[in-house]
Amino acid sequence: MNTPDFSSMNNTNILMRAGRWRWWELLLWAVALSLPWVMNTHALIINEIAIVALFALSLDIILGYTGIVSLGHAAFFGMGAYTAALFSKHINPDPLFGLAVAMVVSTVLGAICSVTVQRGTDLTRLMVTMGVGLILMELANKLDWLTGGADGLQGVMMGPLLGRFEFDLYGSTAATYSIVVLFIMFVLARRFVNSPFGSTLKAIHDNRLRAMAIGIPVASRIAVAYTVAAGAAGMAGALLAQTTGFASLDVFEFHRSADLVLLLVIGGVGWLYGGVIGAIVFKVLQDAISSITPQYWTFWIGLFLVVLMLVGRERVVRPWTWFGTSSSKKKEGAA
Repeated sequence: MNTPDFSSMNNTNILMRAGRWRWWELLLWAVALSLPWVMNTHALIINEIAIVALFALSLDIILGYTGIVSLGHAAFFGMGAYTAALFSKHINPDPLFGLAVAMVVSTVLGAICSVTVQRGTDLTRLMVTMGVGLILMELANKLDWLTGGADGLQGVMMGPLLGRFEFDLYGSTAATYSIVVLFIMFVLARRFVNSPFGSTLKAIHDNRLRAMAIGIPVASRIAVAYTVAAGAAGMAGALLAQTTGFASLDVFEFHRSADLVLLLVIGGVGWLYGGVIGAIVFKVLQDAISSITPQYWTFWIGLFLVVLMLVGRERVVRPWTWFGTSSSKKKEGAA
């Protein structure tokens, strides 16, 4: 008589619990989906936050779940932006078609580049990923007959969303479109990282040698995660080009990749919401501070990051713990 595999059943239950939606998550997304219409005067910045959040989500898949540090993630973002813009300008202005094509092209690029991140140290990967971004930016600059070069790709006209909803100047349609895409990608990413495949990624993140020793094909797992993340980053770039009607060399800039790391530092890595929270905090702070002091907003953002790192994220979001550390330590010591 065969005995049931309790270990396998326990692992399955853990994955099911991790993938279960909580009430506050449903409330959070309901509020997010209603924001473009409830706060239509702020639809433009809501759209920007949703795009940046999707971009950060893509980096979290590889940084938070496989431990791959990348400073060239803007390469996929830029590829998605230019692909969507060119597709709309020369082939079909339908946004959903353009988004799908941009995702496919970025995914293929990610699959090719995944070969370069499977070997070497973190420093090697940093240099390689950054180099890919610089190569693509220079190619976009030189192929000015196609991309517009330093002037950017202009004259991008988008058709109505689903054939009915025109992109308006206030950005309500654009913000709704971006948030819906972000939500769909979040659901897929959540399913991805909470699957048995995602568990192997976490094992790789924790200890790559141990993962190899227990038979996990580390190289192929990293390649798949990197490719999926590249596709998501390409979708974020496509959303930017479609909702602004413009693509420029700025989408390949190094600072975009560096900003992503900041967002994940603010929101935390390895739980998907980190990129979303980081995008909200960073963009709201940037908008508020730059409206007060346009010349010195980077100073205050930098100060915020220094305080965040020195004090700790947990203590910043829980101010009631600021004065309880010493007594807590005494209690712990007495115990």
